Amino acid sequence: FQIYMWITLLFAALFMVFKGVEYSVKFHHQAVRLNDYTVLEGHLGYEKDEKEKDGYARNYKGDKIEENQIVVEASKFTFSTVRFHGPWVKSIADQAKHHGATIKLAADVTAVTEEGKPKETLAKAGEELSVDLLTKIRAAHLDARAHNGSLRLTATRKAWKDAYAANPNAKSVELAPNVNIDAAALAPKMLDEIPSVAFVVDKPTHFLFAPRDIKEADGSSKLRDDTTVEGKLLASPMVFHNLDAIDFQHLVMKAKEKGIDPDVAIENSWLIKNDAFAREVWAWHKEETTKLRERLLKDYGVDKNGVAKRHPTPKELYRIGWKDLAKYSEGKNGIKLSWASKLTEEFKGPNYDARTEKTFPHLSVPRNEIRFAAKFTPAWNTYYAIYFTITGLHGLHVVGGAIVLGYYLFRGRKMYLSNPEWLANRVEVGGLFWHFVDLVWIFVFPILYLM
Repeated sequence: FQIYMWITLLFAALFMVFKGVEYSVKFHHQAVRLNDYTVLEGHLGYEKDEKEKDGYARNYKGDKIEENQIVVEASKFTFSTVRFHGPWVKSIADQAKHHGATIKLAADVTAVTEEGKPKETLAKAGEELSVDLLTKIRAAHLDARAHNGSLRLTATRKAWKDAYAANPNAKSVELAPNVNIDAAALAPKMLDEIPSVAFVVDKPTHFLFAPRDIKEADGSSKLRDDTTVEGKLLASPMVFHNLDAIDFQHLVMKAKEKGIDPDVAIENSWLIKNDAFAREVWAWHKEETTKLRERLLKDYGVDKNGVAKRHPTPKELYRIGWKDLAKYSEGKNGIKLSWASKLTEEFKGPNYDARTEKTFPHLSVPRNEIRFAAKFTPAWNTYYAIYFTITGLHGLHVVGGAIVLGYYLFRGRKMYLSNPEWLANRVEVGGLFWHFVDLVWIFVFPILYLM
């Protein structure tokens, strides 16, 4: 019993290790859908800098800078006093400091903070950007908003009460257009709300933002916390250091919907027009698909109408995977991947190094050509949403079953010595659960991995 339990637990742990590797690979594998629906897959690189010992540029915090960054030469920031995100504010201030620039309050922030009192200065023009400064302004804004909201609510209740008193038989729907609060009467009691505050950069400075955090536009971009960034949008290409797949299937589907010949659509795509390697590998791929058609015709023949019984699938016709790129590179450059490299690629995908740079080339994609970009996560498409849901639940079942069987293994001796049937019954119940986990995998594996 102990031997079998140990074997089961060890294989459960090994399964979870493989699952962790598999998830990690997908979380680091980039996919991009271009405006013309061409899909590119690969791994992003880093900006190289000869000044750094390890060959990588670093940002103001010393972290490696991914080339998948939005760069804005900003001159002004406008922060929402309610939604500003503290870590982003600190990041912006630190980046400015790193470049020898300062971000200062554009104008005095004054407000009436108590009824009947004159305006007071909460912050003076020229004060440097900080989380503490924005927090102080936000506190005054929220207090004013709560105070004003209470006044409006009280006035609205009184207006409805007066309307019902004047028209006791009227319905609410009939009274609603005539129920209005006296804004002029409330004005002297209202406090000043400060929904946003502006800061200027003393000199235009480059700021880096993660693509998921900013909606970029030349002139005025916006972060997810409603911070407006005014300035020039600089070239912010997405750079693949390993392009390991080119997929035209979506492009072809859209072309057919418009009545355009697939080959014409592909040859007019941004990728084929702008990248010499892509043109070469696409020409080679068409030759390979021609050979595939001839082989299928030879192996399966034609039907009674003279039509070939087997045809290449859309995936075979319009997708160039990493194995295809490796085959192309081997034929052109004589570069043959070792069995160890192929095994690594099966698990982790191609990794950039001097041996593989000709097999899996670099590619720089302008930001304005990108329709959508994501890692291989649920955000990429419906398949990965289903994949992570099902395999995640299965992984939790494996962990739960391993905990139960581990309890029997490490705590079962006393139970066995006192009442062997008692232990046997519980092990059998645990075994039924484990069989259920295996049965689920029998269906999950072929559906998600083979089909």
